[in-house]
Amino acid sequence: MRKNVSFFLGTVAGACLTLLVTAPQGAHLVAAAKAAVRSDTYSQLNLFGDVFERIRIDYVEKPDDAKLVEGAINGMLASLDPHSRYMNAKGWSDMQETTHGEFGGLGIEVTMEDGFVKVVAPIDDTPAAKAGIMSGDVITQIDDEAIQGLTLDQAVNRMKGPPHSKIRLKIIRKASDKPIEIAIVREIIRIRPVRYHTDGGDIGYIRITSFNEQTTDGLRKAIAEITREIPPEKLAGYVIDLRNNPGGLLDQAVSVTSSLMPRGEVVSTRGRAAEETQRFTARGGDLTRGKPLVVLINGGSASASEIVAGALHDHKRATLIGTRSFGKGSVQTIIPLGTGNGALALTTARYFTPSGRSIQAKGVTPDIEVLQDVPDELKTRAETKGEASMRGHLAAEGAEQAGSQSYVPPAEKDDKALIAAFKQLRGVTVNADAPASQKRPVPN
Repeated sequence: MRKNVSFFLGTVAGACLTLLVTAPQGAHLVAAAKAAVRSDTYSQLNLFGDVFERIRIDYVEKPDDAKLVEGAINGMLASLDPHSRYMNAKGWSDMQETTHGEFGGLGIEVTMEDGFVKVVAPIDDTPAAKAGIMSGDVITQIDDEAIQGLTLDQAVNRMKGPPHSKIRLKIIRKASDKPIEIAIVREIIRIRPVRYHTDGGDIGYIRITSFNEQTTDGLRKAIAEITREIPPEKLAGYVIDLRNNPGGLLDQAVSVTSSLMPRGEVVSTRGRAAEETQRFTARGGDLTRGKPLVVLINGGSASASEIVAGALHDHKRATLIGTRSFGKGSVQTIIPLGTGNGALALTTARYFTPSGRSIQAKGVTPDIEVLQDVPDELKTRAETKGEASMRGHLAAEGAEQAGSQSYVPPAEKDDKALIAAFKQLRGVTVNADAPASQKRPVPN
């Protein structure tokens, strides 16, 4: 493969060289065009400088220069895609706390949409989850102050705070008659990314809620404890629950997958240039020793969750049950900008499953679709629109898919997807539900 790629690139380079030698006038035209592009870019930068200076001189009140620059940076990044953003020094520090797995706040994964903060998923056993905040809720006010106009990091910083302090959120839910106000008491959020238990003396259940620096260690501990409780000859397999898991660190997604299959590609990332392609492969061995796996996904399973589900599916290592995942198939690289200047989270690549499929704005489709019975009072907020509904998202390769159920019943006895997973591992035939489009409208 490398030889073929090298040959192709060499052929292109040769063709360019031929043009340069045989048509020097054409080369001058190319150089002139490049110079014109540079000139246009500098002209735009001069325009920015003129506007900046005019604001500094003529605005009705003396502006803060640093805030003007930060606002300009945020506006520039917001024009790219929903996931590229600037973090000032405090925002960068807060993000590092989050990836370490401990911080003070509410316990929700959020994104910015149309100037408001939208909940991707609440984290299990946090104040937000206990207060009833759900995937798809749109936060419009924090302590009676409108969010519109704030950056995502500014809004997140306002939601964080000392433990035991109170915060009031105003949220909008789809098809709700009026905004809902929720009062929450902040807590220290210690994200325990992995929870587990056994079922019926023959199945290990492992729930992964996020991918932070503690996730792989938590998974290893869970598998070790389950194998101590259930003898190998009685262990029918494992359920890996990734529902409403908003994602996290790429390296953790790779190492988690490495712990569940012996070898093979986990994910590849492809940037603007072909030489920027990276491939990540499984390492460390299958800790489950080849036992059958069922992975649960739904509309709230995003990013790193989709990497794990896609890899295990493509290698035929697991059966996927649930509903189509969120569809976030882009990679954000964190670029520190120097002491006191924060960092840039910049979308630098798309990621692809081992079979070469991009899930951007499409999601991962389960092998067996299982729809939950949603209580009447929750039916208007049981759907997550997904990546394809986000303004400015990267276009999909092929048809885009938006809308998937994200409701998970609080009681296991009512959880149809989990029951289906247990049946699958015990050798009971599981029938997929009719496609969602045949049963109810899906928002696009």
